[in-house]
Amino acid sequence: MKSRGSASADVHPAAPGHLSGVRAIFLVGFMGAGKTSVGRALAGRLDWLFEDLDDRIEKIEGRSIVQIFQDSGEIGFREAETRALRELLISLGTGRRVVALGGGAFVQDANAALIAEAGVHSVFLDAPVEELFRRCQQEQKVRPLALDAARFSELCEARRAAYLKADICVQTSGKDVNAVAWEVACSLGSAIAQ
Repeated sequence: MKSRGSASADVHPAAPGHLSGVRAIFLVGFMGAGKTSVGRALAGRLDWLFEDLDDRIEKIEGRSIVQIFQDSGEIGFREAETRALRELLISLGTGRRVVALGGGAFVQDANAALIAEAGVHSVFLDAPVEELFRRCQQEQKVRPLALDAARFSELCEARRAAYLKADICVQTSGKDVNAVAWEVACSLGSAIAQ
C-alpha cells in the first residue's frame, strides 16, 4: 500500500457525517495489511483517537511484544492480549476511536466475541499475500513470522476465514493509505445506513 502525505485526487477531504452513531472501528487483518497506517489516517480524518492494541499490551505488561513471547510464549501473550482488549473496550466511553489489532487478535475466538458483544465495528483490510509479504519486507520493523515466504503465506491463509467474519472487508491492494481510510469510512457508513 502506498503511503502519501496527501489524499489522492479521488478522495474527498472531509469525513463522512453518517458515522455519528459509531463509537469505535476495529481494523483487523494480517501483517502488512496497513492496520496502523490506515488507522492513523482514518482517526485523523474523523478527528477520533487512534490506538494500537499492541502498544496497550506493552504498556500494561511493561515489556515488548517480543519479550512477552520470549518470556511467556504465545499462550501468555494471547492472555495479555485479551486482558488489554477487555480494558480497551471498557474505556470506549472516554471518546470514539480507531483501533488497530495485532494480526492474530481477531483470530482468537474470545477476542472476536468481545468485539461482537461490545457492538463495535470491525473492518478487514485485505490484500494478496504476495503484496502483504512485500510490504513486510520493506518495513524497518523486524517481524519473525515474515522471514519465510512459505510460512508467511501458510499463516495468512490459516487466518483468512477468521478475518472474513469482520463486518466489512476493504481491499487495500495498490491503494494509498488515505484512499483506504476514506473507503473504510464510506463502507461503514453504507453498512450502517442499510
